[in-house]
Amino acid sequence: MLERVADTVSASNISLWLGGEGELKCEARIGPTAPTAAQVRALLTARTSSASGLIVVRLDAAHNSLGALVLMPTIVLTPDQRSFLATVADILAPVLRQAAYAQRLETEVLERTKQIDRERRVTERIIDSLPVGLYVIDRDYRISVWNRKRETGMQGVSREEAIGRTIFEILHRQPATVLRREFDEVFATGRLQIFQMESMASGELRTFRISKIPMRLDDGPVTHVITVGEDVTEWRSANDRFSQAEKLAAIGTLAAGIMHEINNPLATIAACAESLELSYENSPPEILDGLRLIQSEVQRCKGITDSLLDFSRPKAGAKALVNVNDAIERTLYVLKHHTRFKKLGVHLDLDRTIGNVVRANSEQLMQVFMSLLINAMDAMQDLGTVTLRTRWGDNLRTVIAEITDQGEGIRRADLPKIFEPFFTTKPPGRGTGLGLSICYAIVAEHDGRIEVDSAPGEGSVFRIILPRADETEERT
Repeated sequence: MLERVADTVSASNISLWLGGEGELKCEARIGPTAPTAAQVRALLTARTSSASGLIVVRLDAAHNSLGALVLMPTIVLTPDQRSFLATVADILAPVLRQAAYAQRLETEVLERTKQIDRERRVTERIIDSLPVGLYVIDRDYRISVWNRKRETGMQGVSREEAIGRTIFEILHRQPATVLRREFDEVFATGRLQIFQMESMASGELRTFRISKIPMRLDDGPVTHVITVGEDVTEWRSANDRFSQAEKLAAIGTLAAGIMHEINNPLATIAACAESLELSYENSPPEILDGLRLIQSEVQRCKGITDSLLDFSRPKAGAKALVNVNDAIERTLYVLKHHTRFKKLGVHLDLDRTIGNVVRANSEQLMQVFMSLLINAMDAMQDLGTVTLRTRWGDNLRTVIAEITDQGEGIRRADLPKIFEPFFTTKPPGRGTGLGLSICYAIVAEHDGRIEVDSAPGEGSVFRIILPRADETEERT
């Protein structure tokens, strides 16, 4: 365009200057020479169009000065040529103004894009740094966010594979109908959902707290659902232990009030049995055995009532190196006199390589086995076979005793509560709900643990795991 202007007005030199009067810059020129910025600034400031052989045509748009066209003509310009220059300036000024505006806008857009990209990376880093699994779905159930924890978890699904696909294509452990119902409820109600679920995906039972959080992009209905999964196994275990300790302390308080009333009749029974044994020394052996058994069981009952006090202030009972197999066989000897227990089949699978390797109170172990066997008898309704098995565990560092019944099993909802004091599924008059809580406390006091595997209709397996005593202690 500058070449056309130069040809039209016979200018050997023409230049385009942009900027305010204080910051002028030559953007383009035709010809070997051009004026200085000071010369152009002086003409603009003086508001004159020509001086010293220079002609300045101001470029104004929307009352703003954008710069000037500066000519060094070889002839005196005619009025038509000056009119042509004014027309060129009127056309060029808005174009330059628009170009400058577009450039500023492009710069702003580029900077804003960079800022949004930085904020997006920070947000992604925050989401990926969370110690929980997180993903987001839209109303079409398609995944729009999938954090790093979801990639490295048991699912092992990469972000690239998950984004854009429906959640039903990615998650398969939970039925699609259940997932859809959960999401639909959040979309419909806009209410937060929090629940717990258990999983064996890692090879051990883990508890997860699942939160489904409604999200709105505006003030309208729910557009997305954020799902957060947090492993709370340790928290739940600690909370259960704390709750268990509180309840066992309550039992200790209760036991203190009733212990005296129970011990008095027990002492009378023991005295009568001892007197009968002395009075009828020549009686048949089975009668004498029965009297001795009565005295032995009275002493065991007294030990049980005494041990209830330990729930509120635990203290170690008299312990020695014992053989778990012997404790089981002694328990069965006592139970063989139980009318209902005689109806059951008993299968023993005891590892005889296990000797006196567990430091424990033999009477307390018998109490645990007795309680579990009576529970098995009730669960099987006096029909079926109960299996008692012992084996080494954890590279010979623990001893495991298992009691397996063929009973009705335990409902999944009841499993977390079976060791709670006073919780029982037995009919009124058949149980107090203290048996398993006492077993739990005794095993814990022996630095062991008690586990249960059960399902409705498939029976139950109660597993007692006790630590092996130190080898030096075993030799002594």
